[in-house]
Amino acid sequence: MNNCWRAFKDGNWTKEIDVSNFIKLNYTPYEGGADFLEGTTVRTDAVMTRVNDLLVEENEKGGVLKIDTDHVSSILSHRPGYIIKSKDIILGLQTDEPLKRAVNPFAGYRNAVQACQAYGYEIGDNVHNEFKYRTTHNTGVFRAYTDTMKKARHAGVLTGLPDAYGRGRIIGDYRRIALYGMEYLINERVKDKKRISERDMDAETIQLVEDIEKQLDFMRQLVEMAAQHGCDINRPAENAYEAIQWLYFGYLGAVKEQNGAANSIGRISSFIDIYIQRDIDEGTLDEIHAQELIDDLVIKMRLVRHLRTPEYNNLFAGDPVWVTCSLAGMCEDGRTMVTRTCYRFLQTLYNLGPSAEPNITVLWSKDLPESFKRFCAKVSIDTDSIQYENDDVMRRDFGDDYSIACCVSAMKTGKQMQFFGARCNLAKVLLMALNGGRDEIHGEQIAPEGETFAEDVLDYDKVITAFKSYASWMAKLYVNTMNVIHYMHDKYAYERLMMSLHDVEPGRLMAFGISGLSVLTDSLSAIKYAKVTPVKDERGLIVDFKTEGEFPKYGNDDDRVDSIAKWVTEFFYNELCKTKTYRGAKHTLSILTITSNVVYGQKTGSTPDGRRAGEPFAPGANPMHGRDSEGALSSLNSVAKICYECCQDGISNTFSITPDTLGENEENQIENLVNVLDGYFAQDAHHLNVNVLNRQKLIDAMNDPTLYPSLTIRVSGYAVNFNKLTKDKQLEVIARTFHEKM
Repeated sequence: MNNCWRAFKDGNWTKEIDVSNFIKLNYTPYEGGADFLEGTTVRTDAVMTRVNDLLVEENEKGGVLKIDTDHVSSILSHRPGYIIKSKDIILGLQTDEPLKRAVNPFAGYRNAVQACQAYGYEIGDNVHNEFKYRTTHNTGVFRAYTDTMKKARHAGVLTGLPDAYGRGRIIGDYRRIALYGMEYLINERVKDKKRISERDMDAETIQLVEDIEKQLDFMRQLVEMAAQHGCDINRPAENAYEAIQWLYFGYLGAVKEQNGAANSIGRISSFIDIYIQRDIDEGTLDEIHAQELIDDLVIKMRLVRHLRTPEYNNLFAGDPVWVTCSLAGMCEDGRTMVTRTCYRFLQTLYNLGPSAEPNITVLWSKDLPESFKRFCAKVSIDTDSIQYENDDVMRRDFGDDYSIACCVSAMKTGKQMQFFGARCNLAKVLLMALNGGRDEIHGEQIAPEGETFAEDVLDYDKVITAFKSYASWMAKLYVNTMNVIHYMHDKYAYERLMMSLHDVEPGRLMAFGISGLSVLTDSLSAIKYAKVTPVKDERGLIVDFKTEGEFPKYGNDDDRVDSIAKWVTEFFYNELCKTKTYRGAKHTLSILTITSNVVYGQKTGSTPDGRRAGEPFAPGANPMHGRDSEGALSSLNSVAKICYECCQDGISNTFSITPDTLGENEENQIENLVNVLDGYFAQDAHHLNVNVLNRQKLIDAMNDPTLYPSLTIRVSGYAVNFNKLTKDKQLEVIARTFHEKM
């Protein structure tokens, strides 16, 4: 280790696993500009030409280039694959060929079969025989689901349940492999098992001991996988190339094992920068080859693929994998965590072209260097490919070594994990409350039977009383449903490698979510400030509303309605907290829909705000399309009022503004965007996607995809290639508010 750790400052990290301490003692803050950045090398251009050709071929084949149906995906399931063997720097692909997808049936065998069949493939005999007598996560879940859970799932009041795919949102601390080497990490985990085995063998201890043994198995397999690529990761990394390669092997092993919805790579830029800077200081690396290393790592991230069913793709459009990479932020001692490598990651959007992956997330602080803020703004304006989250807010609860999972969710890196899944359709809960617990579309009794409101003008106080009763019932059902899901996931689809790169007893978060917030908020506002009369059908179900008069709409900086949105989130979060979670996880809540806002709307009847049955919801915490009519700043101010303390899983806001509105030239646009971000986050707002473009560009791209083949846009917590969205998703994005005044 002495040679591997040469020139590094000693600290607690040399005595125990403490990557955060290592970074704080050894990283070099950077407050300069972007003038040092380099473009691509000839090698990188050749690799990207090959990648782009493959991406075109993948698209021409309906979005899936090839499937290996004969092997179950795991760390050692495939021999090493390459883009161009003689030119790859960072080694390793999920299978033996780029963009070939593997079969991962651990979450649900039937889903794996259906996913293969959707693209003209059949599951091979080897896979079939391996899973003939194996219980999958999906099977376990449906064994334990109650009838009510199944009804709520079918009706769409609980949607997006991870009962047929990996849960994701677990971020291994892949930096540990580079800093310590696998031999040390394995030995430390063996000590953990010995220590824990001395406890009384209750159910929790037995489960933990078995978990550790599973982890050790896959840690050893990771060493073997790296050896197949000619690399010895038993020892720590000796230089920048090895630090990136070792770290990437950990991530690669994780995505080969687990097809989760959001296997993020974490917060790696400052860590990598330490090794790059040491190599530059020693004269063994120059800037163009430092950039080349980052370019090649990002290329590998862009090639991550999972095999999904069409139903999954309908919920999460654009084939996302959310390889979220977190940049910047501030150190708790007041230093910026911006490094040159933060710039290098952003530079890949120029060198390699705009892309949805990795999901680059800038941790914004009022104290970030102005030059970095301006560069981020320029990248946003040019590419629409990055998002922003409020480091000053998240740092209070998560410290300065947290990472973002999936889209917007913070976790202490290697010290916390998340039980993620599902969203509660609160707009539909309101309709159930008005219909005495019945589903407004199918008429099925889902919740406890209550009184259906009469065809008279709705009384706000009575509506609120009914809504609170049904929302409370829904919260209890939601927590218990999640408990079933994650008990079974730990039992049948446990993330062995990712969890081995956490502390042995990590803190656990359970992530709940709200959809339909703006629909519910505007509906309650209409009931309170206008005259809303229900309309029933022949079944006696309320299926429509007659709304007379004006009412304040969420998104215009009007406290009369914005306070309703704030109250709803706080009330529902507190109700969730009343029910005990699996393994003592902390309750967290998000307002985040991905592109599922279209599907949620399809499952929801007409609402008192004037939205018609089947119409899409707004994404995340956004106001409904076109209702935020007072300008960009008013819209932002409304969302900023929602309290992060009860929504620590994230408050997603997608912001689209026309270039002319942002400024008359690039200099003005950059300055104004920086001011918008500073002003928004100064209100303790949490998250912002930024799109700077005109609606007509999207319309043109929809009508002729060849015009803008790499057009990337932010949607709700992540970015997508616009051309990968289905037509209904494209139309919904086009219908969103494009602010034409500040």
